Amino acid sequence: MSVETKIISREISVILWKAAETLSTAESCTAGQISAAITAVPGSSTYFKGGVVCYTNEVKTKVLGVPADLLSQKGPVSEEVACEMVKGALKELDTTYALAVTGYAGPGGGEEAPVGTIWIAVGNREEIVTKKLEGDEGRDVNLQRAALVALQMLLDLLKKHHPAEEE
Repeated sequence: MSVETKIISREISVILWKAAETLSTAESCTAGQISAAITAVPGSSTYFKGGVVCYTNEVKTKVLGVPADLLSQKGPVSEEVACEMVKGALKELDTTYALAVTGYAGPGGGEEAPVGTIWIAVGNREEIVTKKLEGDEGRDVNLQRAALVALQMLLDLLKKHHPAEEE
């Protein structure tokens, strides 16, 4: 875990704790790395309810409720699927905010997207923001970059919704 990831996780912690709001994750390619960064902060159990590692389409569908036809039409690495993963995490884990990541970290890509393509979505029930990462810098770097960008996106959204809650 990078120093930047730890710093951002701490900032997220302060805002969620002060706002008495909750967070969940739905991670495919990052396989729990983001949840690990969030829970590395002492006291995270007050706002982090849990995460789903949804490495397969079956788990995306059965646990998070991502429509199977959407996965067939758009593929598992798409903006639409990332947004549905956020909605599913919000609903199934009953949280205020959720963060989702789906992508091809490497070494191989898929039919619809080359290796290094990663979609990130963060949001609440009213707003979801997304970002597409592209470019293959190797599996480890791709995953570290995805985790860092996802956490920064969450922090930016939290600051937008809670400007008075920052340290």
